[in-house]
Amino acid sequence: MDIKTLLTSAIREAADKAMAAGEFRVDNLPAVNLEVPPQKEFGDYATNFAMQAAKAARTNPRNVAQAIVSRLQAPWLERAEIAGPGFINFHLKPDWLYAMLAGILRQGDSYGRTNSGGGRRVQIEFVSANPTGPLHVGHGRGAAVGSALANLMDMAGYQVQKEFYINDAGNQIDNLAASVNARYLELLGQNVDFPEDGYHGRDIIETAQRIIDRDGEKYLHCPAEERLAVFKELALQEKLAALREDLAAFNVTFDNWFSERTLHEQGLIAAACDVIRRQGFLYEKDGALWLKSTAFGDDKDRVVIRENGVPTYLAADIAYHRDKLERGFETLINIWGADHHGYISRVKASIAAMGYSPDRLEVLILQMVNLYQGGELVKMSKRTGQLVTLSELIEEVGCDAARFFFIMRSIDSQLDFDMDLAKSSSNENPVYYIQYAHARISSIFRQAEEAGITFAGADARLNLALLNSPPEIDLIKKLGEFPDEISAAARERAPHRIARYAHELAGLFHGFYNQCRIIGVESELQQARLALVTAVRTVIRQALGVLGVAAPEKM
Repeated sequence: MDIKTLLTSAIREAADKAMAAGEFRVDNLPAVNLEVPPQKEFGDYATNFAMQAAKAARTNPRNVAQAIVSRLQAPWLERAEIAGPGFINFHLKPDWLYAMLAGILRQGDSYGRTNSGGGRRVQIEFVSANPTGPLHVGHGRGAAVGSALANLMDMAGYQVQKEFYINDAGNQIDNLAASVNARYLELLGQNVDFPEDGYHGRDIIETAQRIIDRDGEKYLHCPAEERLAVFKELALQEKLAALREDLAAFNVTFDNWFSERTLHEQGLIAAACDVIRRQGFLYEKDGALWLKSTAFGDDKDRVVIRENGVPTYLAADIAYHRDKLERGFETLINIWGADHHGYISRVKASIAAMGYSPDRLEVLILQMVNLYQGGELVKMSKRTGQLVTLSELIEEVGCDAARFFFIMRSIDSQLDFDMDLAKSSSNENPVYYIQYAHARISSIFRQAEEAGITFAGADARLNLALLNSPPEIDLIKKLGEFPDEISAAARERAPHRIARYAHELAGLFHGFYNQCRIIGVESELQQARLALVTAVRTVIRQALGVLGVAAPEKM
């Protein structure tokens, strides 16, 4: 049992004894929340539990705190102090640190895994870019955050499925076919008007040229409708293949690729509308079918089926979310761009209209990414004059740096991506700084091997109490925070917390390395320090794994 669980139990037991003695009375005790104080002198952990209990009991929080502190019984507790209006600060005996470090060594790569998710089934849908062109840097942020969140929630004990929703029905795919058709005809010397809503990227010309290279003028004299149908399928498959390739190069994979077409082909849109109609939230007006979304807080009702019988985009999204829920996911997490913020209320309204709790859908909104190089804002690709693509960014700064920089800030904040910093081999580059810590530890073990020194291993009788200097103590304490950080980051849907944690751990390691010699000191101390850096390397590797970033042995 970890120290926070033990401390939580001890606090609740002391509170129960205090209430039995008539010190205060609360019908339902609040949860015990433990935090690591910002300053060392405040102890190893602190809680506002007494203040919360006193609020419910309508009494003085310091009196409640005193009643609890006087009844605390724990062999690993050195002392508990009351601070301010009723905080309790806990100073633990050093022994607990060494027991915790020994536990980390025994657990190895399973350390950090928790069951805070309780096995709940979660689906994360992210990227879901229209398959009409290459991914740009905005998609890159969604791809990095979505895949890291999936890794994080898996580590926290959730059952996670990653899904890409393929927008392969509707006007954007028709416009893709028309754009390829126009470029195909142009390349074969025909005079054509380019579609008003067509796609102007260089990739469209390249797609048309590949068709010509393979099939020549085969489609030139086909009826236009037949040619468009062929080009639609050829272009769609090519664009999807390119998306998969770009994402794979970015260390992003999906468990399921869901085709929007299937919603139309399998009658799922009509089925979803029937459900809403039976619930009483679908009505007809001016020949169209409307969702009564104002009944669920939307600012106006929404058209689901147009007067010409063609479903709206919302209709497909309603059917899609019903399908997700019918597949048994308890929580749906959608990661959308900032331009979709206004769409949240109508999708949640549709879920409620079908009889589900709208709280089962969580929408995470990504703010914009600004690229900077040489101190200047980069808006367009030097190569194409279009938006900078994800593949160009990876080529410029590398996969690891791109992923880390996309993840390291909260998605709520706009991200200024410094490409020069991302490429630099300096301590100012956070991903380099963390990876260098891992590589440096690997180097220590190579030096040890060359000197004929072998780490005794996790099962050996290690004298970990020799690790008593401030840099060593701070490092062990930071290692102990990792499981809680995983659970909290998963609960808050905040993978940037793991990026921050890894950077802080790397900083403590570099400080320890500069102050504490490892190879060549007295044998017992040498083994203890090798044990410590083994644990640090494990946790850094685990944290970088959550972020989808490599943990190199050499740099």
